[in-house]
Amino acid sequence: MEKQQVITKICDTGIVAVVRANSGDEAKKIADACIKGGIGAIEVTFTVPGAHKIIEELAATYSPEEMIVGAGTVLDSETARIAILSGAQYVVSPYFDLNTMKTCNRYAIPCMPGVMTVKEIVEAMEAGADIVKLFPGEAYGPKLIKSFHGPLPQAKIMPTGGVSLDNVDQWIKNGVVAVGAGSCLTGGAKTGDYGLITETAKQFVTKIKEARAAL
Repeated sequence: MEKQQVITKICDTGIVAVVRANSGDEAKKIADACIKGGIGAIEVTFTVPGAHKIIEELAATYSPEEMIVGAGTVLDSETARIAILSGAQYVVSPYFDLNTMKTCNRYAIPCMPGVMTVKEIVEAMEAGADIVKLFPGEAYGPKLIKSFHGPLPQAKIMPTGGVSLDNVDQWIKNGVVAVGAGSCLTGGAKTGDYGLITETAKQFVTKIKEARAAL
């Protein structure tokens, strides 16, 4: 899938599932549950041991039309390269690192660096970031998005951290292109309740659609 297609799929769906799994099998079950719930974008974080192997398994199991697999918590260009070789179709970082951006740009892979200020957003966009990740989202809340869009209406922002079913509509109404959801979405995996993940995914997708329709 081409770079712009990946970005479009994330924006169209409006949500990325942030996955921390103990094995490739668990990650697959989470992915299946998310797909059934209407979420087709998975981010496997590199805080998980052997994350590149999980990405490789997911990339081999699902077609890009079914699901796009990304790498999260990427701290440097070396990890970005490993992720890309393993099949990651996008890279997410908790902060802006120019060398990571350069590596992703070299291979036409979308990179979403973490930002917290207008200065960081501008620097990331100048380096080629199509979407920036507001992290941690709970530090500011949904209302901050309008403040960012005052001077930077062109910025595509995706918050991660602090996003929940209770506030996802507010994030969307304030102007984000998508949200990243972790334990509030995938928490059912801890008890083996993957049906709960599917139901939660459906609720997220519905709330996002309703919020967009109200704009």
